[in-house]
Amino acid sequence: MVTPSESYPARLSIDYPEKLDRVSTFFRLIWAIPIVVILSLLTATASDTITVITDSGEVVSKITTTGLGITGGLFVATMLMIVFRQRYPRWWFDFALALSRFSNRVGAYMALLTDRYPSTEDEQSVHLDLDYPNVEHLGSFPAGHAPLPV
Repeated sequence: MVTPSESYPARLSIDYPEKLDRVSTFFRLIWAIPIVVILSLLTATASDTITVITDSGEVVSKITTTGLGITGGLFVATMLMIVFRQRYPRWWFDFALALSRFSNRVGAYMALLTDRYPSTEDEQSVHLDLDYPNVEHLGSFPAGHAPLPV
C-alpha cells in the first residue's frame, strides 16, 4: 500500500467537466477525425501481406509482416540503449512523454471524459507526469563485465 508521502512514478489525472456538451458529444466521431489522423500518422505500424494463390484460386499461403511504428521503435531503441549503454537521453524521454500526453488527450476526448478538443502541445485537462528514470541503477553487470564504452 502506498502512503501519502510516496508517489507513483506515473501519474494521470483528468479534470472532468461539470456537464458535457450534448452537441459536442453527438458529433464527436466526426470532429475527432483530423486529430485521430494525426495521432495515427505518428503511431501507425506498417503491415504487408503476401498471398500465394494457385491457378485454381486456392490460397496456398498467406504471410503478414508488421512493422513496429514509431512507438514500437522508441520502445526497442530505448531498451537497447538502457541495456547496452545504461543511458536514456533526457530529450528522448521528453519526446516519449510528449507523445504519451498527446495520446492520452486524444483518448480522453474520444472516451467522452472531456469536451476540449485535444491540443498537440498544450496540457489542457489531461495531466500525465512520469518520473525521469535513473537507468544507471536499473541493473548491475556481473564481475568482469561492463557496459560498452562511451
